[in-house]
Amino acid sequence: MDAPEPRHTYDRIAEHFAVTREHPWPEVESFVADAAPVALAFDLGCGNARHAEVLTDVADRVLGLDASRGLLRTAQDRRAERGFGVDLLHGDAANLPIRPGQVGLAVYVATLHHLRPRERRIESLDELARVLAPGGRALVGVWSTTHDRFDATTGFDTTVDWTLPDGETLPRYYHIYDPTEFDEDLAASELTSFDRFQSSGNCYAVVGPASG
Repeated sequence: MDAPEPRHTYDRIAEHFAVTREHPWPEVESFVADAAPVALAFDLGCGNARHAEVLTDVADRVLGLDASRGLLRTAQDRRAERGFGVDLLHGDAANLPIRPGQVGLAVYVATLHHLRPRERRIESLDELARVLAPGGRALVGVWSTTHDRFDATTGFDTTVDWTLPDGETLPRYYHIYDPTEFDEDLAASELTSFDRFQSSGNCYAVVGPASG
């Protein structure tokens, strides 16, 4: 599919996007509220750090990573305005700059579906498994065919335009998962699934490393 890398689009739309993404998702809040305290938590695809902020409630230290430098600037702004601690990293979701087995709790939502092709999505899931500590848990969430804007029943590639206030539109690549396909990609990775559910047009899984 002929579409720019999503990080380039998010660099362009970062400030407007961050304004429209002020609040954390309730699914993330619930996942974190049920978690035990950890030394290190990780927000993979952190955007403006709204979920990294939630992770600070249960972690001694929080890392946030995003491929878009524009979004990381909005995360810096939020961190300064709201006074929470998060170390921000620029990087690739399929090649994480974190040592193995360090992360006790992670959130990976609204990002995996931007990676292409499938092999890279599975590589990213493998990377998440690599950095999770034994007994660590992560919440993975992707946009899916269960959303009422889609009438497909099988996964597909598409672009979804973002419209800026001046009317300019910029395309964002998505792979829209069907629930079975999401299960299959998780099973193909080094992660173990402990729970899977659907909410607000997204598929979610609570996962951990295959070794523990």
